[in-house]
Amino acid sequence: MPSLRDVRRRIRSVDNTGKVTNAMSLVAASKMRRAQEAVLQGRPYSEKIQEVISHLAAQRSEDSDEIPPLLRVRPVRKIGLVVITPDRGLSGGMHAGVNRRVAPFILAQEAPVESIVVGRKGRDFLVRTGQDVKAVFTDLGDRPSLLDTTPISRLVIDSYASAEVDEVHLIYTQFLSTMSQQAVVEKLLPVTPAELTGTSRAGYIYEPDATSVLEALLPQFVEMQVYHAILESIASEQSARMVAMRNATDNAKSLSQDLTLVMNKIRQDSITNELLDLVGATLALEG
Repeated sequence: MPSLRDVRRRIRSVDNTGKVTNAMSLVAASKMRRAQEAVLQGRPYSEKIQEVISHLAAQRSEDSDEIPPLLRVRPVRKIGLVVITPDRGLSGGMHAGVNRRVAPFILAQEAPVESIVVGRKGRDFLVRTGQDVKAVFTDLGDRPSLLDTTPISRLVIDSYASAEVDEVHLIYTQFLSTMSQQAVVEKLLPVTPAELTGTSRAGYIYEPDATSVLEALLPQFVEMQVYHAILESIASEQSARMVAMRNATDNAKSLSQDLTLVMNKIRQDSITNELLDLVGATLALEG
């Protein structure tokens, strides 16, 4: 049985850990609120531009010479993958969930996969497993702007336009709610045209022409999709960290209570033994 001093030292250590995790939970909660607002405000624009681009791609001219570079479909000889993960841990199983989607995706591809990684956790996983990592982006912060993520988007656009890769996919954590986040895989390039019927055609009028409009919109579309995926990942990270730290704080409190019971039992046993020694000594003197 441990000594009373050891148990008291353990209780102090657990209480200090609980204070730290509680502070981290509060910080994550404040950051989560801002991240959620950014995601919810940007989600309608992201969904709408995706809808517009897919409709425009479906209604463009069928002349192959006028197909913009980001719409050209080629035989898949190499696949580009953008993996978005946190820079830091202490967020539950969030980064492990992304890695569990990355590994089967790469193994299922017949063509080689070249990765662009956002976040240290994804970088560590891909480097450790010996994957082809083209570029790594870290330290974007908790509130990145579109300009902060533009280098990632430009790298994706240039790789596809120059035929270095023939498909580009995104893997990130989608924010569903404070308690729920889900790792998803989305195809980014080439843009898949929508399946339109006669009644669902929007009847866009191009000025000056369809190719010019698409060439101007497609880079903005890629930039927005990458930026929004990063915002989703940040909101998911802060939510997962808040929940994980709150659970850690609750566990610390529970463990502290259990250790307090053990300490009281040790004290009671010590007092009982001392009383027995006194009674024994008294009886011995009286005898």
